[in-house]
Amino acid sequence: MKISDIKLEIDKIKTLADLTASPFHEDERKGVQNALIRRARLLQKERALLEHYDTMMRHENEHPAASLAGVDEAGRGPLAGDVVAAAVILPDDYKIIGLDDSKKVPESKRLALREEIMEHAEYGIGIATAAEIDKHNIYEATKIAMQRAIDNLPRTPDHLLIDAMTLGNNIPQTALIKGDAVSNSIAAASIIAKTTRDLMMAEYEAEYPEYGFLKHKGYGTKAHLEALHKYGATPIHRKTFEPVKSMTSGQI
Repeated sequence: MKISDIKLEIDKIKTLADLTASPFHEDERKGVQNALIRRARLLQKERALLEHYDTMMRHENEHPAASLAGVDEAGRGPLAGDVVAAAVILPDDYKIIGLDDSKKVPESKRLALREEIMEHAEYGIGIATAAEIDKHNIYEATKIAMQRAIDNLPRTPDHLLIDAMTLGNNIPQTALIKGDAVSNSIAAASIIAKTTRDLMMAEYEAEYPEYGFLKHKGYGTKAHLEALHKYGATPIHRKTFEPVKSMTSGQI
């Protein structure tokens, strides 16, 4: 067989065991051997991701009979923009491989996971505005956004896994420190919350182009602070956050 034909056959092999048993190992041509090595690396990576997914189902598996939702937020720290929360109920018959803390996932992969989550899982999104953050404080506004996300689910879950928060509702819940790194449900919520907020900040970029929201997402970078001093605060700036507070004293 031609090397190109053999490469196509090697790429069809689905498991490391089948790859190890492949007769192509007897072909000493460099192109074939390199194809075997590349396929082995890819299959090893896929197996590691699957094992990671199964490991991160530990907390979900503690509630096997429950309709369980993971809850997380994005945007507690920025000087501008909303805080966005998401709640996700993962499907029982489909594994969304690659879930992790959204900050650890490259943007292109986050967006791909967003589409996969939205296609296969149940989700709700909740938002608390900058004005609500100023009115209630960021901690309480985050809880408001989380509850709105839960309320926007297609059904009420029987149990919640929440990233380091406790909500005052009647749903049994478990707060997990760094939950998006130990729970697939929370990681999925983290992906939805992060990507939703990033898309919102892109819209704010179009509305307030001089601030650079697309690049820094409202965080207090040097460029953002320079724009604040030059142009002042916008309606989406959090006027209880410094240095915005000092710049807008008496305007809240």
